[in-house]
Amino acid sequence: MSETGRTPISIVLNGETRAARAGDTISDLVRALDLDPERLAVELDRRIVKRAEWPTTALAPGATLEIVQFVGGG
Repeated sequence: MSETGRTPISIVLNGETRAARAGDTISDLVRALDLDPERLAVELDRRIVKRAEWPTTALAPGATLEIVQFVGGG
């Protein structure tokens, strides 16, 4: 996930340490993971983040995220 000119940071995603880039937002992370945003719930540092806030919510070094993907079926 590294890009020239952007400092790498470390975050915790669903209990696993992962690299991100300084300035990345939740929306950037969801795109990088190739997930369907319509089927997700995101918690950042124990707070649910509304989908409308994802593009403006930056990831800080050491941020802890939980991403839950809803799956249909019977």
